[in-house]
Amino acid sequence: MLDVRKNDTVIMLAGDDKGKRGRVLSVMRERNRVLVEGVNYIWRHVRPSQKNPQGGRVQKEQSVAMSNVMLVCPECNAGRKSTTTGTGRTKARVCATCGHAITAGK
Repeated sequence: MLDVRKNDTVIMLAGDDKGKRGRVLSVMRERNRVLVEGVNYIWRHVRPSQKNPQGGRVQKEQSVAMSNVMLVCPECNAGRKSTTTGTGRTKARVCATCGHAITAGK
């Protein structure tokens, strides 16, 4: 499951947002969680401050478990497992189904 990186496109496998796609904003490897753009929104109740003088409710993204997301292959345009090819500095992630190289952000 640690094959997900920042700026990868992933698809949700479970939860209220099952089937949605989004871009990975950050990866928290020590907690096995990822923050995905447009997925798992929550409401935060904030006090009035200099940044938010009105206060009130703010909607923001919450992290999701890394096991609930799957990498999307740009060639297949579907959620696929990935494998690693090459050795040393020439390692690359490839789609396990079609063999197409997967690069972050593409």
